[in-house]
Amino acid sequence: MEFKYRRIFLLGFGFFGISIIWSLYNAYIPIFLQDTFKMSRTVTGFVMTIDNLFAVLLLPFLGALSDKTRTRLGRRKPYILMGAPSAALMFALIPVARAYENLALFMGTIILMNFFMALFRSPVIAFMPDITPSEKRSQANGIINFMGGVGALLAYFGGKVLYDMNYAYPFFVGAAIMLLANLLVVLFVPEPEEYRVSGEKISLRKLLSETSKKSFGELKENLKDVFASHEKSLFFMLLSIFFWFVAFNSVETFFTSYAKYHLGIEESTGAFMMGVVSLSFMLFAIPAGLLGGRVGRKKTITAGLIIVGAAMLGAYLLGETSKPGSSALTDPVVLKFMVLFFFGGIGWAMVNVNSLPMVVDMTTEEKLGGYTGLYYFFSQAANLVAPPLAGAFLDVIGYKTLLPFAVAFFLIATITMQFVKRGDIVRYKGDALDYVPDMD
Repeated sequence: MEFKYRRIFLLGFGFFGISIIWSLYNAYIPIFLQDTFKMSRTVTGFVMTIDNLFAVLLLPFLGALSDKTRTRLGRRKPYILMGAPSAALMFALIPVARAYENLALFMGTIILMNFFMALFRSPVIAFMPDITPSEKRSQANGIINFMGGVGALLAYFGGKVLYDMNYAYPFFVGAAIMLLANLLVVLFVPEPEEYRVSGEKISLRKLLSETSKKSFGELKENLKDVFASHEKSLFFMLLSIFFWFVAFNSVETFFTSYAKYHLGIEESTGAFMMGVVSLSFMLFAIPAGLLGGRVGRKKTITAGLIIVGAAMLGAYLLGETSKPGSSALTDPVVLKFMVLFFFGGIGWAMVNVNSLPMVVDMTTEEKLGGYTGLYYFFSQAANLVAPPLAGAFLDVIGYKTLLPFAVAFFLIATITMQFVKRGDIVRYKGDALDYVPDMD
């Protein structure tokens, strides 16, 4: 199949839709759980790990299942067609379930929504390499992540306007956009011809056994590399990744709650503030990669951790010494928070853009996939730990602990990064032109 960037932009709508759903989910579900169902912050944190639990348990299996699927539509599209409409329906029903104030109905709705999101998330991710030659995958990955960033911005910024009108509107509109975005993928991004044929029947039991053996067996072998190696750079790198994701995920999960219950402003304004992080992250993602290539990844990550940690510390001091007079975006205190979060997003880009390349540059070509798996294993583990752990601190001490909790883990990550001795660029020094894609 001929490679075209236009197809990658269209495929990016899949990530665009997924990003809208998760951004709205993380911004408003914690508020619903605490406001309507009077859940403690710890329990709220546990509920917010459902998506990460599904990711750890289901995504490798569903990715392998789609690899072996053959239909007239292809091997990825059947899962998008099954998952996206079902997830959109469940997402739209979340505010309806809240209105009934029935916890069982509410929990059932969000569990089903998380399941259906998991059903098509891996196939959408795997779609990109299906239609992209190896030498173009970095540029393609940048494009689809950019589209995901646009989705997050739309959710945070547009979501505020809709939420202030009616708390259900962001869920209805978000569900519709996600459905339309994935419909664009199904209609206009063709799968390679070899996958658009009738396939042989698959033994689900055999597939599950093979997938478990491959994924968990490979993970076990790669974890041995981490802990048995005399040179501990990989160990400290993965430890740093775990710590900084604990820090960031705690803020991402509970900041709208912090805004409402501690600062005394509307949760939609808190979500807008998080949108500023997404904005500066998106704007600085490519420069962060260029910076890592020029001054070194370790130095760039360390500087990024210091910047994002300092931004969170500044936000904590601001929140303790002054409170917003209103929820308006023009309020002086709200504006100061947004300035701090803009710099926080820059720091977060410096960390995130350079971390995966560091991990995969610690191994051979044959183990690139496995080491990528290690990166996601430690980041997902952090996302499982962070919400309930941060929630427990909020329950015991109060919302004033949220930002210092994040600062502490960013600081620990900064310290552990200093023990990393490998993973920087050693082959050659590129220039800005190396990062510019050849457009059709």
